[in-house]
Amino acid sequence: MASAAPIFYTDVVSIINLVLLVFALVVEAVAFVHCLTQRSDAFPAIGTLPKAGWLVILGLSLVLTLLFFGPISIFGLIGIAAALIYLLDVRVGLRDITDGKGFW
Repeated sequence: MASAAPIFYTDVVSIINLVLLVFALVVEAVAFVHCLTQRSDAFPAIGTLPKAGWLVILGLSLVLTLLFFGPISIFGLIGIAAALIYLLDVRVGLRDITDGKGFW
């Protein structure tokens, strides 16, 4: 009975890692696509990094999370944080600048 616990433990850990990876990839991809579809002159108007800067940050975090490190590593956590900062702060400012009408 005691030998079954490590097998069950590894299954649970792998499922949790898979769920976190899917969550991280979805959040980072949504942030990247949203940044890609915005006008570049709106970014300096809200006092943030230029569009190219956000595209580099979000694209790099997406690639690092997808290919190399996963969501649990430091690079994955930084990527999730960057995507959430973009979605919760910059996207709101862009929506206010562009009068709230649009696809997102």
